[in-house]
Amino acid sequence: MAAIEAEGLRKSYSDHQALDGVDLSVPAGTVLGVLGPNGAGKTTTVRILATLTRPDAGRAVVAGHDVLREPREVRRRIGLAGQYAAVDEQLTGRENLVLIGTLLRLGKQGARERASALLDRFELVEAADRLTKTYSGGMRRRLDLAASLVAAPPVVFLDEPTTGLDPTSRAVLWRMIRDQVDSGVTVLLTTQYLEEADVLADRIAVVDHGVVIAEGTPDELKRKVGAEWLEVTVAPGQDARAAAGVLAAVALTPPRAADDGRGVAVQLPDGLGAVAAAASALDAAGIAVSEFALRQPSLDDVFRDLTGRKS
Repeated sequence: MAAIEAEGLRKSYSDHQALDGVDLSVPAGTVLGVLGPNGAGKTTTVRILATLTRPDAGRAVVAGHDVLREPREVRRRIGLAGQYAAVDEQLTGRENLVLIGTLLRLGKQGARERASALLDRFELVEAADRLTKTYSGGMRRRLDLAASLVAAPPVVFLDEPTTGLDPTSRAVLWRMIRDQVDSGVTVLLTTQYLEEADVLADRIAVVDHGVVIAEGTPDELKRKVGAEWLEVTVAPGQDARAAAGVLAAVALTPPRAADDGRGVAVQLPDGLGAVAAAASALDAAGIAVSEFALRQPSLDDVFRDLTGRKS
């Protein structure tokens, strides 16, 4: 059973077509990662599904209720965390959660109990009675995620939830999101971090120019890219551009230069023969290498292949 379904969603702003027929389906208790560059339509999709924006065309059902005909019923069953933590800096972490619980009519005691449970779950007990303006970015994001769960919604929308976080804080938030999914919550996650989608998502939809251009599990999308990649780092004093020219003769696609100017990545035909040919070509050209490794295609490769852009 799908917890989120969308068919033919369209939305335009003035002369900009934000969505041009988006179709999505998210089974209950899973994570759909929505990937795409800035301006691809990710946030617009979330806003429509969360009843914050009306589509120009198409239909969507969230938690069994139509977003246009039953917006109030949808709102009762969803949580939403946007790109920036929406917490009141003049309140403590506990006060933020109790306030939301009170607005949701949990009652004073119910709101306090729910706040305490969430503060414990999101490892904020020690900071619970501090003003949130003293919180780190990671702590604010955790509090924001906790706030989206006060009503224990079955469906949660997370719009780029780890933007601006350091790697450690990001990993902590990932674990907490997976904990929610393990408890049965359905998550639609938009992100520009390919690693984030790879770690969290059961399925991924790649959106570009308001259209879903690919959809599948992370492994399915990687298989679409095809062959393995050979990554070569030249030894100090060697010319990476010369290495790229040599490798181009045995590669399936034009070589890609690494940002540090010492690395080259090329996609090779299947088989060890292609690897041996690449090594022999470099040796014959007198180019010494410090690293020579094969790797499977990544989501970064998928993103480049589908959109023609880096993530």
